[in-house]
Amino acid sequence: MNVCYIFLMVLWPKQKENRFFCRLHFSAQVRYQLRGKPDFDNAVCNDISCGGLRITSNRFIPTATSVMLEINVLNRVLRPIGKVAWSSPVLHSARNQTGIEFVEFDIWEKNYLKEFINMQLG
Repeated sequence: MNVCYIFLMVLWPKQKENRFFCRLHFSAQVRYQLRGKPDFDNAVCNDISCGGLRITSNRFIPTATSVMLEINVLNRVLRPIGKVAWSSPVLHSARNQTGIEFVEFDIWEKNYLKEFINMQLG
């Protein structure tokens, strides 16, 4: 192993996780609609928290786009409104990953999601 590499491993600080909410690996179909557009599209949810989710879809969605979501959690459909925080193409694929922050969320639905995540994480 290179001495410089060992030096960097020891002295370089590990990146701190900046997330406020715990993420849960959550693989499920999500329906979404870009605000102002008439049609819904489908995506796959990769992970979710009380603050947002990450989806994989065939569409690139620019940052700051408002998105209406339908998320099925234990046969209950949650309908938050989110804003795209980041969007990135998946390497060697025509798909994109998108991070969406929840900006409007019914308090009862948000509490339901919080309880579901807490139950899954133990």
